[in-house]
Amino acid sequence: MDEQPSMSEDGDVNHIVESSSGKEVTTSEGSSDIEPYVGMEFESEEAAKVFYDAYATRLGFIMRVDAFRRSMRDGKVVWRRLVCNKEGFRKLRPRRSENRKPRAITREGCKAMIVVKKEKTGKWVVTRFVKEHNHPLVAIPSNGRRSVLLSQTPDEKDVKIRELTAELQRERKRSAAYQEQLYMVLREMEEHSNHLSRNIEDIVQSVRDIESKRLARIILYKTFMKLLISYLIKLVWLFLFLLIFKPILIRSCTARWLAHSRCIWME
Repeated sequence: MDEQPSMSEDGDVNHIVESSSGKEVTTSEGSSDIEPYVGMEFESEEAAKVFYDAYATRLGFIMRVDAFRRSMRDGKVVWRRLVCNKEGFRKLRPRRSENRKPRAITREGCKAMIVVKKEKTGKWVVTRFVKEHNHPLVAIPSNGRRSVLLSQTPDEKDVKIRELTAELQRERKRSAAYQEQLYMVLREMEEHSNHLSRNIEDIVQSVRDIESKRLARIILYKTFMKLLISYLIKLVWLFLFLLIFKPILIRSCTARWLAHSRCIWME
């Protein structure tokens, strides 16, 4: 860490401290050794990050921006956890090649952290601070040169890039799986729609067949009624004919029978 003294307007000596992320933080002579504490306030989330980053650089570890929470109202970040870069453990994954050198262990389950929360006043307040580390810290050399730990920052960035790349690949696979499931649902909906259309067509055809059969029965009924009425009319006429001409027919038949009988007796 390189420190360059500067003079403030009121005569106090300030120090420009380069943090582990490469940012320059100006601290006063009396506040250069300030340690985070619960209730400590910052004007913004970025100010809290810069402060803890400078604190990490001074003690000899690297800060990592960790979890956060968003407001349910506007989606803005209202809670942030800043941890040591050795927080947690690396996920064990099968090696793709036996010839590849194993990556150096960079996470050891360190619990050191601070948690800052945005209050209603707009300020960010430290709500939790864990000071202890479970690994050795590399002290800052007196000549102002970066320590061996701080010189590993590019490697840490490479590790973070690899982690983000792997996360991006997982998200892409997950997105592809969701897309495939969506296509399957759409195909099932289309098949169901086609099946429903066929069922509707079958129902319409059945109704048409029923209507056709009903119409055929109506026509048959009307034809039968016409024939029945015609037959009844003929029966009525026959009855009337017999009723009117029955005496005449009886007398005529009787006369013929008597005449025939006389002829037989005369012979």
